[in-house]
Amino acid sequence: MKVINEKTQAIIYGRQLKAIQRMLDFDYVSKRETPSVAAIIDPTREGFETAFFGSDEILIPVYKTIKEAVERHPNTTVMINFASYRSAFETTKEALEMKNLKIIAVIAEGIPERKERILRALAKEKGKVIIGPATVGGIAAGRFRIGNAGGSIENIIASKLYRPGSVGLVTKSGGMLNEMFNLIARNANGINIGIAIGGDRFPGSSLVDHLMGFENDPEVKFHVVLGEVGGLEEYKIVDALKAGKIKKPIVAWVTGTCAKVFPTEVQFGHAGARAGADKETADAKNKALRDAGAIVPDSFDGLPEKINEVYNKLKSEGKIPEIKEFVPPNVPMDFDKAVKEGVVRRHRQFITTISDDRGEEVKYAGVPLSEIIESKKGLGYVIGLLWLKKSLPEYATKFIELILQIVADHGPCVSGAHNAIVTARAGRDLVSAVASGILTIGPRFGGAIDGAGHYFKWAKDSNLSPSEFVNYMKREGIPIPGIGHRVKSVRNPDKRVEMLKQYAKSHFPETKYLDYALEVEKITTSKKENLILNVDGCTGVLLVDLMRSIGLSDKEINERIEAGLLNAFFVLGRTIGIIGHALDQKLLKTKLYRTPYDDVLYKLPKKADL
Repeated sequence: MKVINEKTQAIIYGRQLKAIQRMLDFDYVSKRETPSVAAIIDPTREGFETAFFGSDEILIPVYKTIKEAVERHPNTTVMINFASYRSAFETTKEALEMKNLKIIAVIAEGIPERKERILRALAKEKGKVIIGPATVGGIAAGRFRIGNAGGSIENIIASKLYRPGSVGLVTKSGGMLNEMFNLIARNANGINIGIAIGGDRFPGSSLVDHLMGFENDPEVKFHVVLGEVGGLEEYKIVDALKAGKIKKPIVAWVTGTCAKVFPTEVQFGHAGARAGADKETADAKNKALRDAGAIVPDSFDGLPEKINEVYNKLKSEGKIPEIKEFVPPNVPMDFDKAVKEGVVRRHRQFITTISDDRGEEVKYAGVPLSEIIESKKGLGYVIGLLWLKKSLPEYATKFIELILQIVADHGPCVSGAHNAIVTARAGRDLVSAVASGILTIGPRFGGAIDGAGHYFKWAKDSNLSPSEFVNYMKREGIPIPGIGHRVKSVRNPDKRVEMLKQYAKSHFPETKYLDYALEVEKITTSKKENLILNVDGCTGVLLVDLMRSIGLSDKEINERIEAGLLNAFFVLGRTIGIIGHALDQKLLKTKLYRTPYDDVLYKLPKKADL
């Protein structure tokens, strides 16, 4: 175990970010200069993870294989294996083959006993140490922590685990490890090193293996052992005591003495905690340890007293050095925890009033998604929640869906579709092609919806007569948005406009702005037949009528027009068609488009004029 010191670093198998943060917090309160976690292994992806070392945020590299992690970090000597029982055998076996890895802690439970015995034999052959399987790990006080061993940072400090003590602790029980840390801190000067070997029948290392390591460690002044009913591991300690291999005082207790009061054989949690013969009972093992020279209390309740007696005796003999105490630094509280406890506050940089995905399911404007789906109210209802923060009536949701269908596409020649087609034919991906099409939407393509909503509303609200409005726009040199079509006319009406008008007249409570726009159309078409209210203009004024019908004030409507809400309907709807054109070109496997020469007017200056 001498490979563990204040510079020991580990590779963590598995993206166990909470356990990693607990290890780093232990490093911080122990005043380690460097983090104990060097790298993470995640077979599914590589890159980096962030964690905190005190208040500093650090990057921890993530690799896909043990081999790569070891090659990139040759100074690591420990691997903490959080792999599941299904893959823990293979990954531990691979780690044992890595020259620089000396200790492998295996957290998983349920590894087949045959495979555990193979790992144990391989570790012995390689001169390496396996802690586990089925372990919570252990702690070298003030130097290194395996995963979650030691519990909360408050328990780490209360048990004085942030600096080395004089006791070497080894136990089968991971559940009792923290309790023993605390008990030793209150009755001695704390542990120097504490290991939970794991509760399976064939752990990778035994109780006596670790005790012999403690024997060779001059900083460990006496041993504490907590065994348990079942198995014969404790008899190896008895043999070592009788052979004189364990010379330091050893305080021991084997739990499970209550088993004798049960009428039948009892299984105590761990696979190995079951007495199949008299020799495996806790009473028999406690007696054997006592007879061999270990200090064994009459019950677990007497364990603290025996630890204290040994500690005081060694201290009086001058064998326990004075420990230089220090106040461990406070681990900065995580922001989320601090917010939850109400001890900090800060201004948020982002504000959202439309959706919330923090609970069990996302909410749109406060309405759970499942409720929306079950109501079968459709996409128009969702848009109402997210764009208008209103629970729209059915006529409104259906109108929105009608708009999206009407504006979805207008052929391959308009700028948005054209750009998407050219980009797709250039071999770019779908998103790039769609983005290039959407980026053409503006004042000359689609933007008339916004303009129509703005100007027709302004004119009507200003009590301008249709003729006054037409004259004003002419005088200011502003083309009336939403008026005019290259192909359609009074004699050849746009069926899309007719559908919108018919729906609104049949379902809207009022069409104040549409009626005004139609009066304007009478004036413009009297001058030229194609100066009709086009689909953009009709959509814009009807959306204003819609917002008014659902209760938005004039101010609220104006704010939404200014924000670009009306044009958003065109963007959303036309994206459907733009995606279609991009996919169409991909599936047709069309080649790169080049504008033909005869479609370009070449009018260069004469060389003599330059």
